[in-house]
Amino acid sequence: MTHVKTNTLAAAVALALIAPLAGTANAAGFTDDATASLQLRNFYFNRDFRSTPPGGRSKAEEWAQGFIFRAASGYTPGAVGFGLDVYAATGVKLYSEDDTAGTGLLPNAFGDEGPDSYGHASATAKAKISNTVLRLGNLVPAIPIAQASDIRLLPQTYTGGALSIDEIDNLNVQLGQLREVNYRGSTNREDIGATVGGTSDQFNFIGGTYKFTQSDTSLGLWRGELDDVYEQNMINVLQGLTVGDWKLGANLAYFDTSDSGNQPLNIDHNMKSLLLSAGTGPHTFRLGYQHSDGDTAFPYLAENNPYIANYIQILDFARADEKSWQARYDLDFAAYGIPGLKGLVRYVSGDNIDLGAAGTGEEWERDIDFVYTIQSGPFKNVALQWRNAMVRSDVAGDIDENRLIVNYTIPLM
Repeated sequence: MTHVKTNTLAAAVALALIAPLAGTANAAGFTDDATASLQLRNFYFNRDFRSTPPGGRSKAEEWAQGFIFRAASGYTPGAVGFGLDVYAATGVKLYSEDDTAGTGLLPNAFGDEGPDSYGHASATAKAKISNTVLRLGNLVPAIPIAQASDIRLLPQTYTGGALSIDEIDNLNVQLGQLREVNYRGSTNREDIGATVGGTSDQFNFIGGTYKFTQSDTSLGLWRGELDDVYEQNMINVLQGLTVGDWKLGANLAYFDTSDSGNQPLNIDHNMKSLLLSAGTGPHTFRLGYQHSDGDTAFPYLAENNPYIANYIQILDFARADEKSWQARYDLDFAAYGIPGLKGLVRYVSGDNIDLGAAGTGEEWERDIDFVYTIQSGPFKNVALQWRNAMVRSDVAGDIDENRLIVNYTIPLM
């Protein structure tokens, strides 16, 4: 019952926050540029562990329905424009049992199927001067050193403040501080964790990207610090090139991470990531290389999508000293008479994993991913996705996985 009340409260808060938008029709721009949508996400998750260890489980399996509401106002007129964004989300359990719980779709764990529903609501106040925007409140960062994840039922969000500056052509600068996180399968705001090290009540970041338009080159420089856990510097180079009917691309990222505080582990890590692409017509080919160089795994914010080549469906290939290679092929079936259907197949192999006294290990993952977006009729824009993965790892064990996802976004204004 506690979580049902939480959902009711979330809906009430969302409505209360939306109400001012409806009452400010005379504030040109505030409502004229407002948008609102409701995303419906139905998610089935099945992970087969291929064996049942003593006292363990053979699979993780759950099914849930998500409702994600987003509303964004425009800005009030004047030298300084003010606005408000609203976010509310609810997840509903359709299937879960004690011995299959813990997929990340719901706030539960193996041995406890958890509540029937969960949810939360929040808002973001924003102010704009020229092309500079300040946001305070609910944040969904999408920068290379902090990318909130949206690969389960409900998105990961943060609380904090962020400033985006676009006053110089082709240059974007961002800085801010994240204070708390709401993880994907949680109703609670809590301290920010990392894949290596402890937790902290603040993550500070600054950086930016400059695009050289004549050469189709982008350069990014970033710095982040998870207070008392780690410090991280990052450089990113994107290069595009057109040769005849081919579009070529390269994405190079380098991370240098070190201790920031009294950690039980000595964090001293360099991550090198390279992803090359070549596309012509409906075909795109990609090759990736990644080297996780350090005595620990690559540190990044917990449950984030790290900006590295070989972070894929299950594995991130970022263990201590791991080297990994990727081959990927994408196809747009519109060229073959099936508009709306896209697919990919991908294989990543990693080795040289530091297992301490046990020596070195290796692992691989193969992914197949198809998504079909209905093009017409009453179900137009409904997206159906199948994600299949197979893992064989000296660390993670043997895993076969299927995810079935139905997404539909309803524009409300």
